[in-house]
Amino acid sequence: MPETSKSKDVVVRPEALHNLLTDLFSNLGMTIDNASWCAECLVLTNLWGIDSHGVLRLPIYVQRLAQGAIKANPETRVTGGSGAFEVLHGGNGMGFVSGRDAMARAITLAREHRIGAVAMTCSNHFGAAALYARQAAEAGMASLVMTNVLPNLVVPGGAKPVTGNNPIAFGAPTAEGFPFLLDISMSAVSGGKLLLAIAKEEKIPLGWATDRDGQPTDDPNIGFGGFLQPLGGHKGFGLSLMVDILCGVIAGGAFQFALKSMYANPDAPSETGHFMVAIDPTVAMSRDTYLARMGKFYRTIKSSPMTEEGHEMFIPGEIEEQRRRERERDGIPLTAALFDEINQIAATHGVQPIATVG
Repeated sequence: MPETSKSKDVVVRPEALHNLLTDLFSNLGMTIDNASWCAECLVLTNLWGIDSHGVLRLPIYVQRLAQGAIKANPETRVTGGSGAFEVLHGGNGMGFVSGRDAMARAITLAREHRIGAVAMTCSNHFGAAALYARQAAEAGMASLVMTNVLPNLVVPGGAKPVTGNNPIAFGAPTAEGFPFLLDISMSAVSGGKLLLAIAKEEKIPLGWATDRDGQPTDDPNIGFGGFLQPLGGHKGFGLSLMVDILCGVIAGGAFQFALKSMYANPDAPSETGHFMVAIDPTVAMSRDTYLARMGKFYRTIKSSPMTEEGHEMFIPGEIEEQRRRERERDGIPLTAALFDEINQIAATHGVQPIATVG
């Protein structure tokens, strides 16, 4: 496998991609509201430059919707909890929809109690966790977002995985024109990075993944069929266990090997769980005071000296915001193969294809 990509990227307009995705999801049975939201999630993720969680995932989502593994319009319902903590059932719907509903309910609870927690069971892959931290920030809330994954992480000394790379995101409003958005998985990289390397026909660093026998590999195809390596050794391992406890054990939903991979089991619901916490940042002060304090926090980081002249420090979410502005102006790059696949999927489901920029 070569070190560099064989295929040349093509560029598409974000609004054209959003329209195609909305029409596609609508033709697969979603309401216009849900279809547009799912399209927004995928396009925004690509705009941020997180291409591993953007439209690269479209083929598997469409396959699962068409086969009924994902319900097009699930009924989200309360199954437990009281006060500031509720448990919801996602109805085996699209993870984007379940994630939105869970965070929306957490925000509502936080407006009443100053903090709101929601565990969502029976959902599916919800894309980038930062999407829901952003949702909370736009409502004026700080937040924590988590989701559990079928065990895919080989921990130090272990021969087989016992936990997933279970992502964690944290968000907070700022007055800088973009929210603080931290989004990390508990593996060295997400599985989506391997999919992106496969699509670009690139090798991967040896610290990212192993084969099925736990041996490090630089082949993303072997790594995707094998296991991921943990972030920070035992630290990432411990945090991944915490996420599975909150998203699965405490919530009464699936955890560990009761979860299903959407790639290995495309015709079955994944039973994924999410855990959302919304926090009112004005619990101890006015909103103006909070934003002023966040501004001081931000400026302290930005003024930190760097070892190389001309370099600067960034807070989580800042580089993604810069990338979003660039791609809104210049367009979203896709591999030629992915562009063709998206248009083929669109044609199959009665949607007009999109053209490249220029």
